[in-house]
Parts: sequence; C-alpha cells; structure tokens
Amino acid sequence: MCITRMFTDNVYFCLLLLFSSPSLPLSPPFSAYISFLTWTHCVYFGLSLSHLSLSALPHPSLSFSLSLSLSFFPSFSSSLPHLPVSLSGVAYSEVRRPCRLMLLVNPNSGRGQAMSLFATHVQRMLTEAAVTHTLVITEHQNHARELVREADLSQWDALVILSGDGLFFEVVNGLMEREDWEEAIQTPLGILPGGSGNALAASVNHYSGAPALLGEELLVSCGFLLCKGLLCPLDLVSVHLSSGQRLFSFLSLAWGFVADVDIESERYRQAGAVRFLLGTLVRLASLRVYRGRLAFLPAHQEGRTGEKEGESTRGAPASSPALSSSSSSPVSSSPVTSPPDSPNSSFCSSMSCGPTECSSTLRDSSISQDTHGELGFENFVHNNHTTVPPNNSTLHNASNNAIKLLQAAAQSRPLAKGPPDALLPPLEEPVPASWTQVQEEGFILVLAMYQSHLAEDLMAAPEARSQDGCIHLYYVLEGVSRAALLRLFLAMEKGGHMACGCPQLVYRQVRALRLEPLTPQGAITVDGEQVECGAVQAQIHGGLARLVTG
Repeated sequence: MCITRMFTDNVYFCLLLLFSSPSLPLSPPFSAYISFLTWTHCVYFGLSLSHLSLSALPHPSLSFSLSLSLSFFPSFSSSLPHLPVSLSGVAYSEVRRPCRLMLLVNPNSGRGQAMSLFATHVQRMLTEAAVTHTLVITEHQNHARELVREADLSQWDALVILSGDGLFFEVVNGLMEREDWEEAIQTPLGILPGGSGNALAASVNHYSGAPALLGEELLVSCGFLLCKGLLCPLDLVSVHLSSGQRLFSFLSLAWGFVADVDIESERYRQAGAVRFLLGTLVRLASLRVYRGRLAFLPAHQEGRTGEKEGESTRGAPASSPALSSSSSSPVSSSPVTSPPDSPNSSFCSSMSCGPTECSSTLRDSSISQDTHGELGFENFVHNNHTTVPPNNSTLHNASNNAIKLLQAAAQSRPLAKGPPDALLPPLEEPVPASWTQVQEEGFILVLAMYQSHLAEDLMAAPEARSQDGCIHLYYVLEGVSRAALLRLFLAMEKGGHMACGCPQLVYRQVRALRLEPLTPQGAITVDGEQVECGAVQAQIHGGLARLVTG
C-alpha cells in the first residue's frame, strides 16, 4: 500500500511539474483535467496542503492551470532569489520568509457572523496551509486604527481583515498616521468578507479572474487567494475635508443617492447585503436632487477618438463611439511599479510557514476608554475562543449628533501623514485652469470609485483595477427618471450600466477632483464611512499600499 501510494504521489507530482510549466501551452480541457487530478489527489490520497501548498494549485473555480509554486521544495526555494512575478502585465511580489498574520475580526459586522465564519472556514484554511496567525477581535470603533498605529509591525508579515470595508478603512488610516508611514503602509493587507458590503473582497475576487461569487462562496475564494499570497500594488486616494482632516481611501468617495442609501440602510443591517437593495427602493420612492459644484483633473489630455480634455462621456449604448473611447482600459497618470520588498513588511507567496499558531499566548484584557491609543499590543489580542464582546467596531449613524462626534474624534486623532498632494490647491482657493468644471449644479449622485465593486453584487467600475492610477468618476445629473435610475442599478450588477443609454449618466477617468455641496442635504461617505458634509477634494496616489490578491 505504501509503495503504491509513493508511486502515485510521484506520478501526480511529475504531471503537475510538467504541465504547470508556463512554457508548455495546454488546451483548456486538458488543463482543467490536470487541475481536477490535483484536487482529487489531495482529497483521495490525503496529501496535506502543508506539503502541497495552496499557492501551487489552480483556483477551484477556474478551468486553467496556474504556474507551479516552488513551495514543493521549501528548503530549495528559500535559497533562491525572490523576484517579482508578472501576471497580465501586473507586477506581483514574492517574499522569502515564513508568514505570520495578524487577523483582525469585527464580530458585529454584517449579520454578526464574522466569528462563526472564521471558525467554519477561515481557521481551517489557514491551519491546512500552515499559516501562523494571531487573532484580534475588535471591541469598539477605531480599535483597529489605534492598534496598527501603535503596534510593532515587524512581528507580522501581513495584516488581514475579516469584516466589511469599514475595518479595512480603519487599518489603512491607522498605518498612515504612523511616524514611519512610508514603511508601515508597505505591510501587505488582506481582506476576507465578513460584513454587509464586502466591496473590496468582491473586487479582489474579480481581479483574480474567478466568476462573481456571493456570501460564503466569496469568503472561500478570498481565503484561497489569501493562502496563495501574491501581492499587487494598491492605489490610495488622499481625501481632504473642509475641517482640515486628511483621510486615505481605498474604495470610494460618494455624495448624494449612493451615500444616503449606504447610511440610511443601516436600519436593515441584520438583512445583510439585502440592506442596500431595501435602501435603494426607499430612496427611489423619494428621489432627491442635490445641489453642488464638481470639478476634476482628467487622467489624460486627449481621448482615443480625439475628444478634448473638458468633454464628458455620457451614458450610451456599448457600440457607440463615446463609450468605446472612454470606457476602454484605464489610463494611468504614471507608470505603477511594485514597491520593493521590505524584510519587515512582507508576505509569503507559498504560505508554507511551519506549525500553525492559531492562539495567541498574550493576555486577554479589557480596553480602557481613556487610553487614547497608548495601549500595548497585549491589550488588543484575544485567544481564538474568547467570548465576543458586545461592542461594535464599525458604526454608521446619519444623525447630526453622530456628525458632531465624528468631527470631535477627528480633531483628537493624530493627523495622517502621507505623500504630498501636488495636484490639489487649498480648498479655499479655486481649482487650476487645467481642471474641468461641470457646468450643471443639480446632481442625483456623485460616485468616485477606485476598485471595481461597490458591493458584492454591484460592479460599479468594471474597468477599475487596484493599481491603475485612476479615479473612476461617475455622476448622474438631475432629470433622470426613477425607472431609468433603477435600470442603472440593476445593470450595475454585471457592470453594464454604461450600456443603458442614460443621457444623465457621465463617466470620466480622473486623477483628482473637488466637490462642493451648496446645500446641507445629503451625506458624504469615504469607503462607506460617513464624514462631515462640506467641501471635499481628493487625489490618487498610485501603488502606495500593497494588497494580497492571489
């Protein structure tokens, strides 16, 4: 029996080694067959994924084979130079040392099932992939922000968030508030969907080439991509508010209809992702017009069909010249390259990390409310079996009192560091002459996207990529009917809203923008988090962070 198994192992190993070679072209059916053999071999012959790393396997939802990882030879691969991998023209980083993850979980995000999802899916995958991880359960709003702002990041090779997009927003801004922000923001960031929107997780799944997935299927897919461990540059957008606060955004800036739906649908949080559909229907029933001024700096001087810089692209059928000229592949303002690997902020592409350490040995203690971020790391860490605290770390509130609390918290919080915003004038000064100013002042919505998805089932910017160096700006002018607006959102599920032929829908690729609301009506959100309503401007910084995309 042992001899038979050894022979079988060697046969399958040789097949994988031979047919996973990039230099050997395979037909899709045969490639799918090799992938099938790989997975059935793992199942029926008990080959542990700690020996056959997940990074060596094709995505379970794909029909083609990916390159074979050197994780088959852990001792040999550790002695080789680790060079960037290029897939589809994008530079992916590889690193050389074992992986240690800090896994941050918001237990009350979405339907409050994050800890259950961790126990039933995530923990099993990390254990099987031999990934050492420390579990951190957030206990209050901005808990994760305080943690990463003060923590010794050299203890981990990546920070992984199991929650909605709000916790990822906290982590990004906590890193950018550090004195060593340039090094800290290079710490690889991973996302596992555990909230209501899960826009970044859906975007990562989309970038991998996998089919659109929802719910636990999306979680499994993102967990697989996390275990593969390839890194891709992540654009961040610097957002300046009228109060003087500076934030860093990874997903979106919204004003009007979309922001109102996001905030007002909080009352339906227990419904999960369905809350956005309910919120959309309620807001459609009482459609608002928002008054404001919008200006932007185009991403390129001239379109492919010769359009001038100030012209806008209106919603049109997919075959029209207008759509083909402006919704083609995104144009980056500057070449984006993968940042150099840092020995203290790296992620193991093979994830062959030795024995799993799923439980932290650090003590579990409560959080004092008056420490203001000066806590040691041991205050934040929890054992895997810790009882979930009652507080929520991601809160939305549309009331005026909540806005005042947000402003007060912003004033007491350390200012974000970060690169200079060379494209942005002070908010009190007019925009430069090179900017395009939208003549209309009546809007239904303004939505600036830098990832492909706005929610699990909303592909708001199908052309967007995590490192394309563009802000994908959409706005809908007043005059659109409720039926037309509903058609737009229904088509957005598959990214087909630009083909709806809606003349009030305008799409531009920009590098910077300014929005000045003229009335107090309407909310403004950054990555789904409500900020004070007032003048706001933003500029994109290409490849500032690093994202685990598999």
